[in-house]
Amino acid sequence: MRAKIQESSEDYLETILILSQRNQYVRSIDIVNELGFSKPSVSVAMKKLRENGQIIMDDSGYISLTESGMAVATKVYERHQALTRLFEMLGVGKETAADDACRVEHVISDETFDRLKDHIEKLEQS
Repeated sequence: MRAKIQESSEDYLETILILSQRNQYVRSIDIVNELGFSKPSVSVAMKKLRENGQIIMDDSGYISLTESGMAVATKVYERHQALTRLFEMLGVGKETAADDACRVEHVISDETFDRLKDHIEKLEQS
């Protein structure tokens, strides 16, 4: 169960990062709309992320990542992008590649990801 909780937190942090790149402000409703989850589910998740020190929510309800939240979000997002590129290079359709990358990004080891990233860079330079 622990892995599922961690995966969920990583997905929320990654979503906050993506939304913050698109918009100046991120609110819980933006996360609801992006992920298609219920308001209560997102509210519970934001509370846990606040308690874990990964996000800050101001009095207006705007959400920002803390340093530790940003570190997790950046790592997961980098993995997502690289894995999606690799799967697309292998001929996997865009949507399937992104969906599969979302699942793999949470379980792949740092060592394997680093080797994959090196391989992707070599392929892109060819």
